[in-house]
Amino acid sequence: MNILVINSGSSSIKFSLFKTGEGEPRSLFEGEVTGIGGEKAAFKFRDAEGRALNDEHAEVNIRTPIDAIRLVVNAVSKPQLPKVEAVGYRVVHPGPKLDRHQLITDAVLKDLEDAVVFAPLHDPAAIEVIKEMMSKFPDVHHYACFDTVFHQTMPETATTYPLPMKYRDQGVRRYGFHGLSCESIVRQLQAEKTILFPKRMVIAHLGSGCSVTALLDGRSVDTTMGLTPTGGVVMGTRPGDLDPGLMLYLLRQMQGDPIAALEKMLNHDAGMVALSGLPNDMKTVREAAAKGDPRANLAVEIFTRSVKKAIGSFIALLGGVDTVVFAGGIGEHDTKSREEILSGLGSFGISINSELNTAKGNALRRLSASQSQTAVFVVPAKEDWMIAVHVEHMARS
Repeated sequence: MNILVINSGSSSIKFSLFKTGEGEPRSLFEGEVTGIGGEKAAFKFRDAEGRALNDEHAEVNIRTPIDAIRLVVNAVSKPQLPKVEAVGYRVVHPGPKLDRHQLITDAVLKDLEDAVVFAPLHDPAAIEVIKEMMSKFPDVHHYACFDTVFHQTMPETATTYPLPMKYRDQGVRRYGFHGLSCESIVRQLQAEKTILFPKRMVIAHLGSGCSVTALLDGRSVDTTMGLTPTGGVVMGTRPGDLDPGLMLYLLRQMQGDPIAALEKMLNHDAGMVALSGLPNDMKTVREAAAKGDPRANLAVEIFTRSVKKAIGSFIALLGGVDTVVFAGGIGEHDTKSREEILSGLGSFGISINSELNTAKGNALRRLSASQSQTAVFVVPAKEDWMIAVHVEHMARS
């Protein structure tokens, strides 16, 4: 089966085609549309060996997610490419009614539209893309895979907010996100026969969005994100956890529509960009900090401190930790962030080898020092691959 995977965000769409039936799904080609709605939109389309399948220097005018997905449809529908036989989508928030990955029906689409209130940054674009894709590929099955499903194993003590019951009855609880990333990490570690699979593990998925998850025997027991992907640790454009009283203060300060203004600020104008005054790019912030920019330096310190605090709290919750994993764009590529986050955790038996930490690589690799009681790994987040795994299972069951 040839499964097209669509991973859409607020300003980008990633896509890949996986071939199944011969062990684990393997990627045939992948691409990405970036800068949707901006002046510098770009389109990349490459095969599994990294060879370009389009003119990546050609100018593209992409104002909306629909423009972007139509570009993707045209690219993957060329006669020389394998025929798409199923489509899987990453959907950030399913809302309170959907608790598993599933075939998309009219009823499921209605539930997703009802869930937009929980993830206004991510879900609207995903729903637009799904509807457009279903119209372009009407003869194949379409499946939704949710970031929250992996966290269904969290206990009630981890998911329940101390709020009146009427709000909890509406679905107000801690859902957790980056579940597809976490699940892909668990599967990769389980498949690595040279590694003893850890009983107690902490995963730090650090990218534009960031979360830290505590796992026992490969199952989520707690995570930093809550009702929405805005909470938890400090992120690129999102603040993470804030004092509820501060929310009331900010609402009183907002002009015009205070809810819309606050929502925009919390999702687009807070976090690292607010602290540094720079674009949402860790490399740029690091370069500015190295040149003595005090705002950039403060942004980095606040970010790494928030992740360190999250890891430390989960070590206490788990009664220790056997493995710490870094994933996501920052987690996989920013050596300084990994070093700064783990510095001072030697009393917990955590130490990394600086040479291993700075070595280049895109695959699963160990960073921990030989004397470290806790293993430290970088494991690439394979959300798209994980979606292909789930779609194959659903299609054949």
